[in-house]
Parts: sequence; C-alpha cells; structure tokens
Amino acid sequence: MKILGQTIVVNNKSLFQQALTHRSKGKDNNERLEFLGDSVLSLVVSKYLFDHFPQLTEGDMSRLRAQLVKGKTLATIARHYHLGNQIKLGPGEIKSGGVNKSSVLADAVEAVYGALLLDQGYQATNEFIIAVMQPWLTNINPEEIGKDPKTGLQEYLQKIGLQLPAYKTIAVEDADNEPTFEVICEIDELQKQTKATGKSRKKAEQIAAAKMMELLNHG
Repeated sequence: MKILGQTIVVNNKSLFQQALTHRSKGKDNNERLEFLGDSVLSLVVSKYLFDHFPQLTEGDMSRLRAQLVKGKTLATIARHYHLGNQIKLGPGEIKSGGVNKSSVLADAVEAVYGALLLDQGYQATNEFIIAVMQPWLTNINPEEIGKDPKTGLQEYLQKIGLQLPAYKTIAVEDADNEPTFEVICEIDELQKQTKATGKSRKKAEQIAAAKMMELLNHG
C-alpha cells in the first residue's frame, strides 16, 4: 500500500480504510484514529527535536513542535502527497469541496498515523512519520522560532535596553454574552501606543503587541 509517499505492507487494511473515511461518510470514520495519531505525532516530533537540537530550551522546542504539528502544516503534507484523492467523503462534504479543506486533510494525516500505530506499533510509526515529514524536518531553522507577539516584543525591548511594555484594558463590551476587550500597549520611553480588540484580554494583548512590533520595525 502506498500512502503519504511511503510504501508499506499493512496487516489490517480496514484500519487504513477507516483512517481515510471522513465522518460525513458514515459512523465508521477516522475521528478516533485521528485522536490517537495526534498523540503519537506529538511524541515523535518531540523526540526528534530533543535528539537533534540539544541547544534548545523547553520553550523553544514547544514552539517548534507547535509549528510542525499544527493543522496548516499537516494539510500541506497531505497536499504534497496527494492524500485528498484517497479520502472518502459523504455527498454533502463532496459538494462543499471537502477534499480541499485543510481541516479534512489534516485530520486524515493524523488518522493514518493512528492506524499505523495500531497496525505495526510505535517503532514503525516513528520511522514512517519521520520519513513523511523529512522535507519539513530538514528545513527546521531554530533561529526562526515563531514566538508569540508578546514574548517577541518583550525580548526585543530587553535587547535594546528599554523597559517592558504596559498593557491596559480600556473597555469591555458585552454583546449577547460575547465580551470584546479593547486593550492598549504602551512603551512610555518611546512614546508609542497601539490599540487592539479581541474576544479575550489575552488575545487583544497579543494583537496589540503584534501591532507594536510592526510599528517599531516599520514606523
């Protein structure tokens, strides 16, 4: 059987048929296998980062792992190996273009990993995942670890010897039990301020920090 660019000899073909069956197609779908695959993927990538990047901190490894196992990356992997052609969808999902949906593709990748774990055990699954993800693993650049905007702004200001930014919530609106927070991010020493809104205070602060970084880089 060839799947995700790899040729494997499977013991239980029905597991892989299930892994490639979307919930819109019926009850015997890939949701439970997806749950299992998500866990083994996280472990395999964690071990790979631990072994290959001994200089990285726990936080750096966590951020790198998040980039490698996120839905967007998994959907890219699925498209790279044309996995969409093998996924079975219900009529409604086919009509709505389900084969091109990133969520459908990402879930199927995880489900395949879960099916392989049940079919052949951890070691074979580890080798399979590493082989599938090799193009992405070889492109890892620890210097470009994506930090969240607040962390990135804090480290930038510390690097140039300035005080940390101040965040203030200036308004909270509650429409239909869905609060919206309005937050400002201030750097007094530079006399700069940005404003943002979000569904949570944390989200608003992250957006305000991202705006501040953009302001400092381009303004």
